[in-house]
Amino acid sequence: MPEAGAEIGTIPAAVRAAAAFGDRLGLVDGDRRVPYAELVAGVRRTAAAYLAHGVGPGDRVAVWAPNGLEWLLAALGAQYVGAVLVPVNTRYRGQEAADVVARTRARVLVVGQGFLGADQLGMLRAAALEAEPGAAAGAGPVPGLPDLETVVTVGDADPPPATVPWQRFLADAAHADPARAEKLADAVTPDDVADILFTSGTTGRSKGAVSTHRQTLGAARAWSGLTAVTADDRYLVVSPFFHSFGSKAGYLVCLLTGATAFPVAVFDTGTVLDALERERITIMPGAPTLYQSLLDDPSLPGRDLGSLRLAVTGAATVPQSLVERMGTELGIDTVLTGYGLTEAPVVTLCVPGDDPHTVATTSGRAAPGVELRADENGEILVRGPVMRGYLDDPEATAAAIDADGWLHTGDVGVVDERGYLRITDRIKDMYTVGGFNVYPAEVEKLLAAHPTVREAAVIGVPDERQGEVGRAYVIPRTGTAPDAEELIAYCRERLANYKVPRSVAVVDDLPRNAGGKVVKPELRAAYAASEGS
Repeated sequence: MPEAGAEIGTIPAAVRAAAAFGDRLGLVDGDRRVPYAELVAGVRRTAAAYLAHGVGPGDRVAVWAPNGLEWLLAALGAQYVGAVLVPVNTRYRGQEAADVVARTRARVLVVGQGFLGADQLGMLRAAALEAEPGAAAGAGPVPGLPDLETVVTVGDADPPPATVPWQRFLADAAHADPARAEKLADAVTPDDVADILFTSGTTGRSKGAVSTHRQTLGAARAWSGLTAVTADDRYLVVSPFFHSFGSKAGYLVCLLTGATAFPVAVFDTGTVLDALERERITIMPGAPTLYQSLLDDPSLPGRDLGSLRLAVTGAATVPQSLVERMGTELGIDTVLTGYGLTEAPVVTLCVPGDDPHTVATTSGRAAPGVELRADENGEILVRGPVMRGYLDDPEATAAAIDADGWLHTGDVGVVDERGYLRITDRIKDMYTVGGFNVYPAEVEKLLAAHPTVREAAVIGVPDERQGEVGRAYVIPRTGTAPDAEELIAYCRERLANYKVPRSVAVVDDLPRNAGGKVVKPELRAAYAASEGS
């Protein structure tokens, strides 16, 4: 049986190695219980289907769908033939998704049409036409996205015109030579690009972090080693597959170790508690919000969660009381915290045996192969398995990764004498909502486009459930009277939900420095003072 992905340098090699797990359960998706042998066969069939649709090495395949079997097959099947995976956030609206598909020049889009009652394809087409109003009506499945040749729909009983339903897409594998798929899998190297994950940038536009197979599997291997995942583990993947926490610390960890993945498409406390109890889950990573929500669920008392051996959290401030309650009330044997980012998914992690204070106040020690230090300004720098760079953005890449290979994270912190990292502040304005990073510049830019807003400033403020939420301060345009609820609704129509400010304050002016820049610490201090009064 393979040893936690040892000597495996590419995702096709990891898929092939996973065949050795045979009849062991690889994935449970609702009523579907898929052994590893069947999962590997499904990846190979999906790879052949991509070939039938003209996809080959270096092509980009976007996946805009919820956690589940189809997501996994779509992703691994594309990478098996050397294509590049482009995960798309399921919370994105049409404009955000169209931007990602356009900038990556994706040839295929796999979309969970109808997920959460939304018309994903309708939103995408409307946004693409808005960006390219002169696009011809018959120009591909989505006019305005000329590189997109095929749209594959998942989960829609009545797929829209000009799309390919998932089962028909798989049937197209019969038109491809499976031997060619295997040759392409042989040709993939550890330094080929595996994926492009988008993370918001401080300029207000998302940036695509480009990672190789070596970097992607290196993160998964480091995570599986630090958390001691084995084939006997049953791994609840609540974090979205489009996020590095759900992929490189999620399903890829299972693929390397033979653990069983239990993907969660939509978080619901009752559903998750039922799964923990029924399926005897042993590992459950997630943002602090996840655990707080489970602890608050009225059905928790009396449940048997004794199988849980490990929880890993991070991405926000973790109160020591939460760490302690996770042990006493959820019955989790070991609770760890860690630190990572899209550009370097696994940077630090606590270790079993660390006391609750260490777990709550630090992010642990550097992962194997990771170098960590703070520069003279206190900024945390990371070197090792970091991204190759930002897609088509050499200037941003040079700003993020210096000539010596150090990634400048934008976070301020200290590394103590034990080597444990403590994040103390952020150089960037980013804040975290339920485990998702939000960069105010993107929200501010949108608000400033509203006819009643002259200028906007957005900060993160404390929230008991989400860790932080957005609060916007807006200056009215002359002769107008901005309405807070209207502005929130305006943002909700155009942004993923976690980016939408939860409150809006209309102000006459904003605190500024000598250069005219808004001094956001003063806004935070004023908000804290008003909440404490």
